[in-house]
Parts: sequence; structure tokens; C-alpha cells
Amino acid sequence: MANTHLLGIHHVTAITESAEDNYKFMTEVLGMRLVKKTVNQDDIHTYHTFFADDVATPGTDLTFFDFPNIPAKKEGTNSISRIGLRVPNDEALEYYKNRLEDNGINASEIEDYFGYQTLTFSDPDGQNYRLYSDTNNKGLDGGTPWKEGPVPEEFAIHALGPIEITVAYAEDFTKLMHIIYNFQTVDSKGDSTWMEVNNAGLGGAMVIHHDEESQQEYQGYGATHHVAFRVEDRAALEFWLDKYNEMGIGSSGHVDRFYFEALYARIGHILIELSTDGPGFMQDEPYETLGESLSLPPFIESRREYIESQIRPFDTTREH
Repeated sequence: MANTHLLGIHHVTAITESAEDNYKFMTEVLGMRLVKKTVNQDDIHTYHTFFADDVATPGTDLTFFDFPNIPAKKEGTNSISRIGLRVPNDEALEYYKNRLEDNGINASEIEDYFGYQTLTFSDPDGQNYRLYSDTNNKGLDGGTPWKEGPVPEEFAIHALGPIEITVAYAEDFTKLMHIIYNFQTVDSKGDSTWMEVNNAGLGGAMVIHHDEESQQEYQGYGATHHVAFRVEDRAALEFWLDKYNEMGIGSSGHVDRFYFEALYARIGHILIELSTDGPGFMQDEPYETLGESLSLPPFIESRREYIESQIRPFDTTREH
């Protein structure tokens, strides 16, 4: 029988004002590798970039939509409010604090957060992040840091960490995460609840914050669009589609993204995707030049000339 459990976080997708500026920040400052440059399959006028570890391991990729002329987000409740990224050890947090500040990014003091050493900051879009040290992690291992990146491998970001979700109905949302996906409550502090799935530790955690006082977030650049959780394969995805149907949860149905297969559902205000681990990002580009060319899945490859006429040139070639 197929393994139908959620295996952890697969990817997180956010919104940027500028694919070019975001590319520079993600690669030159954070030291994550661009592993795929493609277009939003639902809006081919929009770039979709994927940053991950050295070999595009599931659970390491942070992706961005670049919607033209979109306004900045209006921060508020009922949103994915902070993205977690993982580094190998406590020393890496000190390294990144200095690196961020050297690049004009204000970073918090290093602090304990639910038993982990962490560091918070926001990028030039206003996207909120929390870096987690893996020193106390007892769940999924991180990936392989970018070998040719600007950050020493012993310090470099190597995986996604917990996603933070802020809602006005935290108690109900927490129950739904347990009933639907089998997330388990691990700890609670004040208005915040830490949940994990499938013993994945930092690689499969979310923090749910209660906030019914703030305005509802208005999405724009600097906002997080959705979070995706890993499933093993197509059979597992079909299991989840049946489960959604049985529970009366509306969904997208099966969606073939070529690099992975997906299923989308909105739980309350939060868009949750389930994504297969494969086939992966190296089926149409070699390891050495991942992300350097515009990659198009076969089902839109025939429209390449039109697509390239509609999106601005965006050079991501690297020296080899």
C-alpha cells in the first residue's frame, strides 16, 4: 500500500516585486541556488523561480511569483505570516546575522523560539523570515548546501523550516490541521501553537498564531502565496483527493506541474498544496546549469516563442 502520510514541507511560494532583484537577494545574500526559472503555468506572463539546495531536494525550495505591477501587501491576519529556513548549527545564525547586516538588512538578535535558536529578518520586498538552527532538530535532515554558492557550506541554508500562519480562528484552524492532515500539537506559548506532522521536526512544522484584532492581510509583493506539503507519489495524491471529496473539501483536482504533481485546497484562508517528491527539477536541465535557461514544461513548450515575446529577458547565467 502506498505511503499516504504527509512527509513534511515540500515548498513555499511567495510573491516578489522584481524577479531580478529577488534573484540577486536569494543567491548573493542568502546563498540559495536557483534551480528552475520558468513561468507561472496559470499565468504565463509571470516568472516562477525556484531556489533550493544544491540538487533541488524536495523540502528545500522556496519559490516566487513575479506579478507585474502588483502593489505591496497589507500585512494582517488570515495569512501565512513568516517563512522558516534552516541552517546547520548555531554558529550559522551568527554568520547570517553579520552577512545580512553587511548587506543592509536588519536582523533581530538571536533568540530561543520553541526550543530552537533563531534569527528573524525581512527581505527588500517585506517578506518575513525566521532562520532556525538545526542543532536541536530531531526530525528530517536538511539537504545539501549550494556547493558553488557564496556562503560557506558549513553555514549555508539547506532546507525549509516551520511555516508560521496567523489566523483569527486559531483554535478551529489547529483542529482542522489535526483532523485533516494529522498534525500533532507539540507545544503552546501564549497565542501560538507549534504543530508537527509525521515526526518530521523542523522539516514538517507549523506555528499557528491567534490574531483576531488585525485587519485581514491583502496579498501583494512581500506576501506568501501558499505552502505545499510532500507526498510520496501519484497514488498518495489520489488518496488525498478522495479524502478531500469524502470530507467535502473543495480542491483543484490533480494538477500536473511536470516537475511534480499537485493538489490544491483552501483551508479557511490558507491555500495548501500537496506535492509529489518527483519527478524533480533535473529532468530537463543538467545539474551544472540548473536555472540558467527558461524551462518550459512540454505542455507549453509549443508556445515558447510567444511566451518569450511576453516576458522580459532575465539573465541568470553563472560563470563555470
